[in-house]
Amino acid sequence: MFLQTRFQTLSLLRPKLVLSAILMATLAQPCHAYTILVWGDSLSSAYGIRADQGWVSLLSARLSYRDFRVVNESIPGETSYGGIERISEALTAHEPDLVILGLGSNDGLRGLDTGQMRDNLAHMIRKSLDSGAQVLLLGMRIPPNYGKTYSETFHKVFTSLAEQFKIPFVPFFLEPVAMNFDLMLEDGLHPNATAQPILLEHIWPAMIPILP
Repeated sequence: MFLQTRFQTLSLLRPKLVLSAILMATLAQPCHAYTILVWGDSLSSAYGIRADQGWVSLLSARLSYRDFRVVNESIPGETSYGGIERISEALTAHEPDLVILGLGSNDGLRGLDTGQMRDNLAHMIRKSLDSGAQVLLLGMRIPPNYGKTYSETFHKVFTSLAEQFKIPFVPFFLEPVAMNFDLMLEDGLHPNATAQPILLEHIWPAMIPILP
């Protein structure tokens, strides 16, 4: 009788013990914040304004109420050549869940070969996807004074990459501010502080389906 009662007691306790063990094991594991890596140039590095005014900092503030981490590895003047040299190390160091890829504008402004730019961007997209991250591609355009053929070919690089890899895509990152000089710095190329919230709102709809 004693053994039967003891067996019944253990049977009742076993599910609770198993559940407790699972919870303790889960709590013991390090918490991994959802990490967003912004991989861009001066358009994402808060060039010419305070760092906390940039759209990346505004994104971090918007997501601060949840377990998100936003890492900005954007460098002014960066080209796709420079980005391809650094991407592997950054993916290993930050283990991002989402990579926002905003490179290519400096390639265009320097009149670099669009075919090589496409290969570089494709390599970074592939490396990011292979690491387990999702990718949001920010498309760019260049001024028409570079010639209609080059300008159109440049923009089609982003469109074709989005189609090839089936990744979320913002066709023209600067679209809501590019032609408004009140929203640009004196150089006419970089968005000012007032433009930064507008840029965030512009790409936010493309981010909503991605974020957990």
